[in-house]
Amino acid sequence: MNAVVTGAAGFIGATLARTLLDRGDSVIGIDSFLDSYPRPIKESRLKVLSKYENFRFIEANLVDMNLSEVLQGTDYVFHLAAQAGVRTSWGQRFEVYTESNILVTQKLLEAAKNSSIRRFVYSSSSSIYGDAEIMPTPEDAKTNPISPYAVSKLAGEHLCQLYQHNYGVPSVTLRYFTVYGPYPRPDQAVYIFVRAILEDNAIQIYGDGEQLRGMTYVDDVVRANILACEKECVGEAINIGGGSSITVHSLVASIADILGRRAKIEHVDPVKGDARNTLADITKAGQILSWQPEVDTAIGLEKTIRSMGAVYFD
Repeated sequence: MNAVVTGAAGFIGATLARTLLDRGDSVIGIDSFLDSYPRPIKESRLKVLSKYENFRFIEANLVDMNLSEVLQGTDYVFHLAAQAGVRTSWGQRFEVYTESNILVTQKLLEAAKNSSIRRFVYSSSSSIYGDAEIMPTPEDAKTNPISPYAVSKLAGEHLCQLYQHNYGVPSVTLRYFTVYGPYPRPDQAVYIFVRAILEDNAIQIYGDGEQLRGMTYVDDVVRANILACEKECVGEAINIGGGSSITVHSLVASIADILGRRAKIEHVDPVKGDARNTLADITKAGQILSWQPEVDTAIGLEKTIRSMGAVYFD
């Protein structure tokens, strides 16, 4: 197939692009290199992708592109480009979130409505549930964003629904629960904890450390994206989660054990916008996508830690 992957130099985007290329698919990758983390990390991912003859990379802001031209001949659009981060979405910086997460999505959908694409896969977030009233949380639970980031991701979902209903854009939404894996973003918990332990620095844990997170390995997320193009799921919103939760304290302890080091912990006040607990009800993913998580957290953490080479610690 011919695919467009937005955010192709990002954590999930690069992993998805490489999986597609390994299958023999042709991929156009787009990334604007937002300044949320060091460019060399993204360039290291692109260095791997650039070895494939069937990969074409475009460095550009999606807002400024002729997207109708880009989508010509495209079968599938995987829209992963976004400004991530709950804690940094407050205040004036929300302008970045409105452009990168809402406006960009609208422009892509505008281009898609006049194209012949077969599927538009939108990457959303479990943050749209906020402090969920039901655990594990099903897709029909009340959405209650408690951060500006979550508001921006939910807005993207609504735009997909509007364009699917009014223009027939064949969209499907995947709601990710705490994705982790090799070559992570520096703002992700696993990266922060690993670096702190290796450098013998204290890990700041927000709150009591007993909050639960549903961890989802990146390869499982990639598989869900591909299945979303193969199954009858247009118009659906589907949870993609690891199937179990781990407390922040237990996550730190697991990482310290893998590294063979001792973790120093410093508790600080909770931050606004962080959900207390997250755990996905993945029944729908099993029924519609025939998807189940396959990578155990312990194995996933070992693979993640092994991936963090010099480019992360310069």
